[in-house]
Amino acid sequence: MHLYLVVTSRLAPYISFIAMGDIVTKEALEWVIMKPKIVRAASIINRLMDDIVSNEFEQERGHVVLGIECYMKQYGVSKQEVHDEFRKQIMNAWKDINKECLRPTKVPVPLLTRVVNLARVMDLLYKDEDAYTHLGGVMVEGITSMLVDPVPV
Repeated sequence: MHLYLVVTSRLAPYISFIAMGDIVTKEALEWVIMKPKIVRAASIINRLMDDIVSNEFEQERGHVVLGIECYMKQYGVSKQEVHDEFRKQIMNAWKDINKECLRPTKVPVPLLTRVVNLARVMDLLYKDEDAYTHLGGVMVEGITSMLVDPVPV
């Protein structure tokens, strides 16, 4: 596994609050440390999307333990069944995020937005390919559309 992604999926919500100023109160930090449903859902999306698209490449690189292989061994299922299950869990995680964004919380909306945006970035990077490891395609198009050919406002 990419060490970066393991750290990202678990610590990114906490780290993303750094430099947000006074909006990040002690209560907000305590809230995120308690791993509320929205933070857990974002972590699920981060981890499982990476596992689905980068599994074969990571096997070629000799990574020892991957989530897909563990799931296959534990439940005696095929790789396709694991992909289907992971996609189902990702879909459920997005539903949890949507529900949590509709309910009032103990933290300001900009903090919730940070957590949601982390999941959105992972969705972009790992939707159909490993755009984090293999730069090009989606990343180049996204950056070009934002910085080179922006929509006039």
